[in-house]
Amino acid sequence: AFQLQIRSFLCPFRSQQPTVAYRVVFLCLFSVSVVLLDTTSVLGELGWKTYPINGWDAITEMDEHNRPIHTFQVCNVMEPNQNNWLRSNWISRQAAQKIYVELRFTLRDCNSIPWVSGTCKETFNLFYQEMDEAHGVKFKPSQYTKIDTIAADESFTQMDLGDRILKLNTEVREVGPMTKKGFYLAFQDIGACIALVSVRVYYKKCPFTLMNLASFPDTVPRVDSSSLVEVRGACIDHAEERDTPKLFCGADGDWLVPLGRCVCSVGYEEIDGSCVGKSLKLLCFSLKWLNTCSS
Repeated sequence: AFQLQIRSFLCPFRSQQPTVAYRVVFLCLFSVSVVLLDTTSVLGELGWKTYPINGWDAITEMDEHNRPIHTFQVCNVMEPNQNNWLRSNWISRQAAQKIYVELRFTLRDCNSIPWVSGTCKETFNLFYQEMDEAHGVKFKPSQYTKIDTIAADESFTQMDLGDRILKLNTEVREVGPMTKKGFYLAFQDIGACIALVSVRVYYKKCPFTLMNLASFPDTVPRVDSSSLVEVRGACIDHAEERDTPKLFCGADGDWLVPLGRCVCSVGYEEIDGSCVGKSLKLLCFSLKWLNTCSS
């Protein structure tokens, strides 16, 4: 129940229990993820490219809600010197300075496959290339920058296949700073048995927030995880600065360290995060203009 109270206060920042949430606001306010790509939400064909053609296979199946599930599979474990590439379409980075790439995949245990010693691998490689616009030129792996080698926490065996057990792995990698308008992702197989189930690319931001009678705009964090972005707030209607309202946007998209505040202007009082006009009698009394008020 306490967690729900905090969430109702921070998003959209109105609460029936403002004093409860105010005590925890010094920890952080929830970040927002802006999704740039999610293969599970693409209705049509993805149109990703494979090099060579007989490397990765694109397989589309329908789930129980008749929505397409796009997967890419490769399992050329019997032959040595595999070098199979899968490349995404061009992805706009929007306002991102740093992106997150979330991969969900399954990977076969080489020890469960006979006669593949020395040719079967249990990792694949993730790459990217920044571009200001989509290009149709020939794919050149040498122009791509390696992000990381991806390994599975759990690999599946022939017994798992028989029991229809799906051991799905999730790995997330950060990439930044991003400086061009967009980028491509590429996946290199060097001899593994993989099914790439989904790819999700996103960035984090500190969301528009109201606090201490001030509004703070959407803010994208800096790439440097040790650096905070200082943001000055703007007083809401019928409020004015007492001390300059500030928040700091952290690297993970969390608002931190609130400073200063606004207060309601004369003739208004704070009610549930807003400045509401007082009655005429209260206004007259506060300004000592009683002779102007009707009885």
